[in-house]
Amino acid sequence: MKQDFIKGVRAGIPIMLGYLSVSFGFGINAVALGLTVAEAVGISLTNVTSAGQAAGITVIAASGTLLEMVLCQMVINLRYSLMGFSLSQKLSTNYSTFHRLLTSFGITDEIFAVAVSRGEPVTPAFMYGIEIVSIFGWTVGTFLGAAAGNILPRKMIASLSLMLYGMFIAIIIPPAKKNFRVLIVILMSAALSVMIKFCFPVISAGFSVIICAVVSSVICALLFPRNEEEGGDG
Repeated sequence: MKQDFIKGVRAGIPIMLGYLSVSFGFGINAVALGLTVAEAVGISLTNVTSAGQAAGITVIAASGTLLEMVLCQMVINLRYSLMGFSLSQKLSTNYSTFHRLLTSFGITDEIFAVAVSRGEPVTPAFMYGIEIVSIFGWTVGTFLGAAAGNILPRKMIASLSLMLYGMFIAIIIPPAKKNFRVLIVILMSAALSVMIKFCFPVISAGFSVIICAVVSSVICALLFPRNEEEGGDG
C-alpha cells in the first residue's frame, strides 16, 4: 500500500508542476474579477477543474443565477463522469465503494490519463497519491496567483491574466489537430458566441456558454456520427 502511494505521488509530480502554472493564471483572473484570495483558493480546493472554474468565475462576475451556474458546470464537467466509468474498468479488486466515492472527486483529464494508462490495476493508495499531490499543486498555484493579484500593478495583472486564455488554447489545440470534428465544434462554438454577444445581448454570459457548448456539440454529433468501428482518434 505504501509503495503504491509513493508511485502515485511520483506519477502526480509532473501534473502538480503543470497545475502550478495554470492555476496561477486562474488565481490572478479570479482576483481581477472581484473574488478574494480565500474565495479563489476555496474554489480550486473544492472543484479542481480548469475549464469549469474559468467558466464559473465568468458566471459569478456576470452576476449569473444559480441555475446558470449549475447548467454551466454540468455541461463542462460531465466528461468526468464518463472518465470515471472508463477508469472503473482498471480498478483493483480491493477498491471499495468508499474509496471509489472519495477518489472520484479528484479525477481530472491529466489524472485520468495517467491512471488509465497504468500497466497494472489501479489501487486506492495509488489514486490517493496522485490526487493529493496534484490537488496540492492546483491549490497552491491558485493561492500564489491570487496573492500576486493583490500585490502586482494592474498592468502586470492584466498581462498575466492572459495565461488563462493560453490555458484554453493549450486545451483545445492538440485534440483539434488530431480530429477535424473537434476543430469544427470549436469554430462553431466561437461563431455562436460572437453571434449571441452582438445579436442577442440580453442573453447572459452564463447561458451563452451553455448554449454554445450544447448546440455546437449536438449539430456536430448529427453531422459527424461516430461509427463503432472507429478508433480513439477517428
